[in-house]
Amino acid sequence: MIDLLIHKADVLRLRDESAQILVDHDIALRGNRIDSIAPAGAIDPSQARTVLDARDQLAMPGFINTHAHVPMALWRGLGEDVNIESWFNDYIWHLEANLEPEDVYWGMQLGLLEMIEAGITAVNDHYWHMDYAARAVEKAGTRALLGQAMFGAGGMGQIDETAAFVKRWDGAAGGRIRAMMAPHAPYTCDDEFLRASAQMAERIGSGIHIHAAETRAQTQASLARRGQTPIEVLEDCGIFSVPTVLAHALGATPGDLEILADLRTPVGIAHCPKTYAKLAMGYCNLVEWRALGIAVGLGTDGAVSNNTLDLWEAMRLTALEQKQLTGDAETLTIGQALGIATVESAGVYGQGDELGDLAAGKLADVILVDLSGAHHFPLNSAPASLVYNARASDVRTVICDGQVIMREREHLTLDRDEIIANIEPRLERLRRRDNAASIQTYEP
Repeated sequence: MIDLLIHKADVLRLRDESAQILVDHDIALRGNRIDSIAPAGAIDPSQARTVLDARDQLAMPGFINTHAHVPMALWRGLGEDVNIESWFNDYIWHLEANLEPEDVYWGMQLGLLEMIEAGITAVNDHYWHMDYAARAVEKAGTRALLGQAMFGAGGMGQIDETAAFVKRWDGAAGGRIRAMMAPHAPYTCDDEFLRASAQMAERIGSGIHIHAAETRAQTQASLARRGQTPIEVLEDCGIFSVPTVLAHALGATPGDLEILADLRTPVGIAHCPKTYAKLAMGYCNLVEWRALGIAVGLGTDGAVSNNTLDLWEAMRLTALEQKQLTGDAETLTIGQALGIATVESAGVYGQGDELGDLAAGKLADVILVDLSGAHHFPLNSAPASLVYNARASDVRTVICDGQVIMREREHLTLDRDEIIANIEPRLERLRRRDNAASIQTYEP
């Protein structure tokens, strides 16, 4: 028997940076994997335990958010119209001093609720109290790669604590949850701490998720203080001896890019364009990065620097910014933008062989998108409409690991009213900004 048959959908396939649409097809799911994709009618619906009518909808891989701080949704809208120094020192690091473990459980659910509605089925998250975040992911039915954040000021004991977290959760929820080491950044962790983090990651077979070279100012400050760029620091400290996700890297120098291009271990960069534009952090030439073979995935970052957890926005901004930056309207094509959002993000996430594409044998993370709205009509090009027209609200149904977790915009795993009811009593405490209470000071 087939467990779930997605019946009469158009199907997005990406081949050689070209987007193709298979019109009027069925997708058969067996367990948590795609069993087959065939023209509608080739698979007998009577052989399916459940049939999902997807006519007039487009099936595509679930989005993968390669860098986020999901529970920061609790402070959405509280760090507005400020530069990155003020954002850290006057807002977020004061606000985060209020954080309690249970806040993370509900904040994570709030962010997961929003991401499910936007068709995001997997997230690479970097935050605190991650046992609580993991419990929220278990409940939501999504995937997550979770990193317990570490600042050098917290002491070396964090490294053992985070390693214990990785051992507790890596492979949990039937493999939907994975875990990794997560030192915050070279400017918040000294060389000794970074080296110890890398050694622990090697010892326990983990990867690393870290912020690095977020701005050019950070790179200049690192050169002045350490005589090395942040990327050079990470290389010398052994971070790249294990699979690594670098958040941002806007300040990477040509020499840094050569380092990243020559690495034998998988290292990918999470690109979060809305945060960069909002905080005036700068831009990078992704066309050059990708030409060097550097893997790039899309991320939202947190909702205090982005305001939404929406990869449709990130995909569209990425395509537009690269055309504007290079002065070439023919660069970063529709197929390439869709590829970064799906196949390439899956590689950065560390599951490039199993996610990011709809094909037999792949994990069954599928979203159904309604392209019938006025903002899509006339639908002369479905791929173009996905990149330049689509909204999060166009996502109708979300399937993760073979399970339907949202059907026709109705959540089947999370309870919106329950989440809001549990967050509202916490907001007064969470919104306080006590100048005497701060988890860190930002100095590039």
